Amino acid sequence: MIKRLSKCIREYKKDAILSPVIVSLEVVIDVIIPFLLAFLIDEGVEKGNINYIVKLGAILVGLALFSLLFGALAGRFAAKAATGFAKNLRHDMYYNVQNFSFSNIDKFSTSSLITRLTTDVTNVQNAFQMIIRIAVRAPLMLIFSLVAACLINVKASLAFLVAVPILGIGLFTITIHAHPIFEKVFKTYDKLNNVVQENLRGIRVVKSYVREEYEKEKFNKVSQNIFENFSKAEKLVAFNSPLMQFSMYLVLLLISWISAKLIVAGSMTTGELMSLITYAMQILMNLMMVSMIFVMVTISRASAERIVEILNEKSDLTNGKNPKFEIKDGSVSFRNVDFSYTKNKKKPCLSNINIDIKSGETVGIIGGTGSGKSSFVQLIPRLYDVTSGRVLVGGVDVKKYDLDTLRNNVAMVLQKNVLFSGTIKENLRWGNIDATDEELIHVCKLAQADDFIKNFPDGYDTYIEQGGTNVSGGQKQRLCIARALLKKPKILILDDSTSAVDTKTDALIRKAFREEIPDTTKFIIAQRIASVQDADKIIIMDEGKIVACGTHEQLLKNDIYLELYNSQTKGGDTDEK
Repeated sequence: MIKRLSKCIREYKKDAILSPVIVSLEVVIDVIIPFLLAFLIDEGVEKGNINYIVKLGAILVGLALFSLLFGALAGRFAAKAATGFAKNLRHDMYYNVQNFSFSNIDKFSTSSLITRLTTDVTNVQNAFQMIIRIAVRAPLMLIFSLVAACLINVKASLAFLVAVPILGIGLFTITIHAHPIFEKVFKTYDKLNNVVQENLRGIRVVKSYVREEYEKEKFNKVSQNIFENFSKAEKLVAFNSPLMQFSMYLVLLLISWISAKLIVAGSMTTGELMSLITYAMQILMNLMMVSMIFVMVTISRASAERIVEILNEKSDLTNGKNPKFEIKDGSVSFRNVDFSYTKNKKKPCLSNINIDIKSGETVGIIGGTGSGKSSFVQLIPRLYDVTSGRVLVGGVDVKKYDLDTLRNNVAMVLQKNVLFSGTIKENLRWGNIDATDEELIHVCKLAQADDFIKNFPDGYDTYIEQGGTNVSGGQKQRLCIARALLKKPKILILDDSTSAVDTKTDALIRKAFREEIPDTTKFIIAQRIASVQDADKIIIMDEGKIVACGTHEQLLKNDIYLELYNSQTKGGDTDEK
């Protein structure tokens, strides 16, 4: 884990090294000061030697200023190294997430990924900053101060040994009990993020169903869970402070008792006692720092483990050896395809799928909810890999293509249409970043979007709010279709992507497809038969299987299709051309 995280220090390695080096110099000065203080008291104060006091006092002030300078420099380098380390961590995690397949993302969940990229990275950043500064300073101060204390008086210095077993046992107990609780806390943060995301994404539905109180209760339940777990962990961690205080006062009492006897016996001077007490405070304060490091490491260890999980995760979908970078045409074939979203699922989502589609054909797909329509088309651009069998595009197994090449030739308009913050032009150019304004207008006319865009005050420069909240569902669908057309794909997939437009507009879009992109293979998933009845093939799916396939006229002999057709035509949902 440490080896993997350390790779993210990279260009900040110099700062990460300079900080502990400068801290070491600061420690040396801080150890020398109490030693000189003993001479100041014994030779200057007690003997009334003003000249000695001034000279040694000036040296002490100079050393204090150098200590201050070194402390400031060490803090600066530590802060730069820690923030740079965190930046690289987020960069590497985010970069790896971009390569994840859908199954990788499903494994962690969106809310968990957000928590790991934010809260967990911040925890590790704080721990790293503490380690390269305090974790270097504290042990050095302990060693040097203990050596200096022993040089003053070995007997009195033995009092420090009392604190070691007390603190050691206490810190070990806190660490082993607190770590699993902090792991639970961060997992609950994932749940909290999920609740908040879900609520904000569906806030209009929440308000329309007057479910605010239910959502508040759901949020409070998760929030209370975090509070309870964190409180449990903090109770253990809080035990560290009184334990430290007890050890500190016990050591000071023992030093005072031993030193008093030594002073009476004439074996110790007042200056040596003052230096010894100063060293005692330094030792005990740095023992406290060490205990704080243990606490911070305990918290950050849980976060570090979660971060490394993301960094080490390999995408389920990768390019094979010598991938192909050219696709001949838009023909699609499924050969004995079975597919499940999870490996251990007994019943597959798709079962024994066999079909051949010629390049340029229009294929309609209909079926009930959960029949496998979306799963079927998502295998074409290799958003998921088949469990068994093969999917071929242009006569070649999709696994043999370079992933970017394959997906650049397959345009998908999904059920959940997504628009990003930015202008309409910027959103459209996701399909082709180099598209001209004329090309944007052309595809928008094909998608029947040009008219409503022109009605906006800013036209194609209209700003789209996050999630496309300032456009209607039908407008959003048409913009997404236009964006897909800009790719000039060999295969176009519309996953129920005209459900929010009226039948007349739907018919106009299909007419434009027939006339303007006849060589593009088109897959149209629809609930309305009117949307697919002029297709070259219509596939009927049920429970993950193709139960019928043919033209509209051929399928009218199929009972399921005929029943669906009659129910829709009686309702007036006919094709308007």
